[in-house]
Amino acid sequence: MSRTPPALVPRLPTPLQPVADPRFSAHGVRLLLKRDDLIHPALPGNKYRKLVLNLERARASGHDTLLTFGGAYSNHLRATAAAGRLLGFATVGIVRGDELAGRPLNPSLARCEADGMRLHFVDRSTYRRKHDPAVLAALQCDTAAQEAYVIPEGGSNALAVRGCAALGEELRERTDVAAVACGTGGTLAGLAAGLAPGQRALGIPVLKGGFLGEEIRRLQHTALGSPTANWSLDDRFHCGGYARTTDELTVFADDFEDRHGIPVERIYVAKLLHALTALSVEGAFAPGTTVTAVVTGMPPAPGPAHSSTSR
Repeated sequence: MSRTPPALVPRLPTPLQPVADPRFSAHGVRLLLKRDDLIHPALPGNKYRKLVLNLERARASGHDTLLTFGGAYSNHLRATAAAGRLLGFATVGIVRGDELAGRPLNPSLARCEADGMRLHFVDRSTYRRKHDPAVLAALQCDTAAQEAYVIPEGGSNALAVRGCAALGEELRERTDVAAVACGTGGTLAGLAAGLAPGQRALGIPVLKGGFLGEEIRRLQHTALGSPTANWSLDDRFHCGGYARTTDELTVFADDFEDRHGIPVERIYVAKLLHALTALSVEGAFAPGTTVTAVVTGMPPAPGPAHSSTSR
């Protein structure tokens, strides 16, 4: 693609929305929301930024099929399926959890299927080994996608990092701290790379395990030649793991929506905003600091028009 097709024209730069919240202002902290959820109706937030250069590469290299990976509620699978529909790619999704095969599809996977994605369910052991060339080749063979353009889980690769660097560039001279919820680390890796000297990036992992630091350094090294030193992670706010929640988080997200009239996506954005609120109250940000929360989440998938079962 020599230029962005009409189907993928984004809203850029995405708006910065000030939020007046006493939990920040009482500590001299200014909170802004970077509304990347408004970037594209089908590929909101970091999903557009991480996919766009991969889609250009896939088209330029002559591929007509995209193959990627995700869990049962993966926003990345939904975004890839939507991109395939918009641009005319066939799409294949390798889904973690063979126990899901034969069951009715949840709304997220039903949306993927409605957008034309072929779903292939694998056991968790195989899924963990998806980076092994032999395992990947077998999965491509099983799904008749030997010639597919492969996008990693979460879309995080060197092209995704470069795409997300534009996010940091849009925030230059606008903030002191840019914060984002992290799944696979690609958005934080690119965000940090795009910021100006003196700015810093903060990642809030939504999975437990403490593994992201090494992965972010690897992604930056692959995309940029070396890692940057202007980012950090706070692992305290995952609420037990991906897509897991607590009563405290639910109450917080409901309250934030009521206070500010802004929908709060629960898997990523709620944990990010909860973390930033707690950090502000703890005094982690010096008075006079401007903190920008990158709103990356996708809205919940609508229910399917008709019942569908996995195949």
